[in-house]
Amino acid sequence: MFTGIVETVGELTELRSVSAGMRMKISAKNLDFSDVSLGDSIAVSGACLTVTSFSNSDFEVDVSSETLSKTTLGLKKAGTRVNVEKALKFNDRLGGHLVSGHIDDIGRVLERTTLGDYVRFIINVPASLSRYLAYKGSVCLDGVSLTVNSVTEDSFEVLTIPHTLENTTLESLDVGISVNVEVDLVARYLERLNSSDEKTSMSKVSLATLVDAGII
Repeated sequence: MFTGIVETVGELTELRSVSAGMRMKISAKNLDFSDVSLGDSIAVSGACLTVTSFSNSDFEVDVSSETLSKTTLGLKKAGTRVNVEKALKFNDRLGGHLVSGHIDDIGRVLERTTLGDYVRFIINVPASLSRYLAYKGSVCLDGVSLTVNSVTEDSFEVLTIPHTLENTTLESLDVGISVNVEVDLVARYLERLNSSDEKTSMSKVSLATLVDAGII
């Protein structure tokens, strides 16, 4: 699990084809590797990947063909900058929101508008994905936890603050660029609960149910 709070921006320095996928080497000189072990999970541009080797300034991950086809990682080239976040510890602060690192779909930047020191992005997504987005809900964009400001049938809007722009790759986003999108986990689980067969003992989830459970 992750939080969507990017720890550093790394650089993709090497790509090598391997059986059924790609091996990527990422330079992350500002990342603290003191608590990293082989097999750990690290999010790269929002995608949860497994560390196969590392030093004190870089690490390698294997990316399956499935991940390459379902995320923007399949579009990356050497020299590309990527957002990097180590997996969440149980005693860490949850500064963003709970992020699984399992990309739901690829979005595309429709609009970029500068508003003083802020930048507003409108992201195009399939209608099948926008249904999970809610006004003032959370969304993860290229591994960055953001708040949804508005939603339409096939797009959503986010506003990025100066700190986010300076410390992630979102500053380089422009119209037409593809981005990894992960919706809020809660929305996925609520849909699953509500779509359960009514013949089962599981009842439909309602607002009253959530209040009674102390969730809201």
